[in-house]
Amino acid sequence: MKIFNTLTRQKEELIPIKEGEFKIYACGPTVYNFIHIGNARPLCVFDVLRRYLEYRGNNVIFVQNFTDIDDKIIRRANEEGVTFKDISEKYIEEFWKDSKGMNIREATNHPKATETMDEIIKIVSDLVEKGFAYEVGGDVYFSTKKFSQYGKLSHQPLEDLEAGARINVGEVKKEPMDFALWKSAKPGEPYWESPWGHGRPGWHIECSAMVRKFLGETIDIHCGGQDLIFPHHENEIAQSECCNGVPFSRYWMHNGFITVDKVKMSKSLGNFFTVRDVAEQFGYEPIRFLMISCQYRSPINYSFDAIEQCKASLERLYTCRDNLDFALKNAKDEAGENDAEVIELIDKRKADFINAMEDDLNTADAIGSVFELVRDINTNVNDGVSSKALVEYAIKIFDELTGVLGLLYNRETKGSLDDEIEALIEARNNARKERNWAEADRIRDELKAQGIILEDTPQGVKWHRA
Repeated sequence: MKIFNTLTRQKEELIPIKEGEFKIYACGPTVYNFIHIGNARPLCVFDVLRRYLEYRGNNVIFVQNFTDIDDKIIRRANEEGVTFKDISEKYIEEFWKDSKGMNIREATNHPKATETMDEIIKIVSDLVEKGFAYEVGGDVYFSTKKFSQYGKLSHQPLEDLEAGARINVGEVKKEPMDFALWKSAKPGEPYWESPWGHGRPGWHIECSAMVRKFLGETIDIHCGGQDLIFPHHENEIAQSECCNGVPFSRYWMHNGFITVDKVKMSKSLGNFFTVRDVAEQFGYEPIRFLMISCQYRSPINYSFDAIEQCKASLERLYTCRDNLDFALKNAKDEAGENDAEVIELIDKRKADFINAMEDDLNTADAIGSVFELVRDINTNVNDGVSSKALVEYAIKIFDELTGVLGLLYNRETKGSLDDEIEALIEARNNARKERNWAEADRIRDELKAQGIILEDTPQGVKWHRA
């Protein structure tokens, strides 16, 4: 597999430190509000990366953090008259609802900043001791000029970065590009004991501490949105490599931005949407489909039309899968004349899918291969004609590929609804046998009102959602 490494700005062969195992760290949310659709993209994209690596036989150790102490959290807590912990715990629970709604698998570990304080303080202490950081009045800053490779991820020399930097009011750092590792507590703020007095960690240092605690000093892949390249990920590299003396991450993956109706999403512009907002109107699965519908480094435009198209695409997939179940019920035991030819076609779609995913996680082309598979199935796997072995093989590959993408996960939910529909279809069949045409028509109309379309075939009644 080749991926575009932000660090080298080129596609590279993805080779793990330990054969058959990938250690991945993904930056998680700052939990002071509901996650927005911009947050949804890295969640969905890197969930697919994890699923694909596992599909190819690898063990993946996946860590994603919660930033549960931060200026925004403290501000929100003060506004609502509650503790910072009340805010963070509330929105972690809301995160789980949205995350599960989009079928994001839980990470191997979901550490919180407040539960990693000993490790954070240890790294800050080591950086001070090694001369890479300094303390001023209870604040501790990292000295960027002490790290000669600062700027290597964002590909900007320190001199250029310094040109637009300044020292804000209240800051006591020595140089404009120096950044806080530890902040002294202001009156009324939550704090932890440290060698520098009461305080709390800076934003960047928590990720370095969590990576070292749960994954080790050097990891395979660090990922997140493009907005994190600088300063967050740049600063993580600087503090981790200066502290540990070894490379921090071998590969860096960053997903593209999301616009709304081709305009940058912003609360001030009124085009800011939370995942919950969109899910309440369209459901969660269309959000996931949209987030992986193009190659992860490309920008995505969210619009009403785009999400509606995602819904339509998903219905096409669900209909194909339902048709396969129907075909299996009526399949022949003996092999068909064209089984080998159709299986070869199915295998080609699987190979195309894998080739797309191997090329920098190109989910757009991978989805295209799935829809080619749908077309082939619709053309060649027929009710009452195809063999059981062929239908079962088509189901196996279809489920494999959609499973890697994390799609069609509502089939279980729809299963209970399907039982109700099947019961109504059976009642309609009985009414027809009794020549009670009025009752049969009433049931058909009732199902049609629910968006269920019936089709009478020689093999029985077939149904699909409108």
